[in-house]
Amino acid sequence: MMFERNPFLARWCVTSIAVLAAAHVVSGISYDSFGALLVAALILGVLNAVLRPILLLLSLPLLIASLGLFALVINALLLYFVGWLVPSFHLESFGAAFWGGVVIGIVSMASNLLLGTGKTVVRVRTGPGPVRRDRDGPGGGGPVIDV
Repeated sequence: MMFERNPFLARWCVTSIAVLAAAHVVSGISYDSFGALLVAALILGVLNAVLRPILLLLSLPLLIASLGLFALVINALLLYFVGWLVPSFHLESFGAAFWGGVVIGIVSMASNLLLGTGKTVVRVRTGPGPVRRDRDGPGGGGPVIDV
């Protein structure tokens, strides 16, 4: 498949789908042309790859205090910045950027899961677990409960 050979293209497609969904679901997000949407998705992907880890590190105390919810504010700030950088991609308010970031996160996670791109992996195993001889034999330390 084409996505297996080009992970950049896969991430860009997933981000483009997510931004398109956010533009249709969240009032306050709009774009003038499909090309503007693709450029906005490209810039958002670059900002997420370069700037987002730095912002997450700098805001680590706030992330811990908010139990990770401050990451939604960082996503909104990055999306709002994309709206400022791309003149044909419009965000009416920070609230629209916040809810757009939420929608983009959910759609990206679902798209990565369905397409098998990114690092999203789901494995379903049925049946008994493997027998571990290192615990069950002599001197194994007794029963262990695997969770």
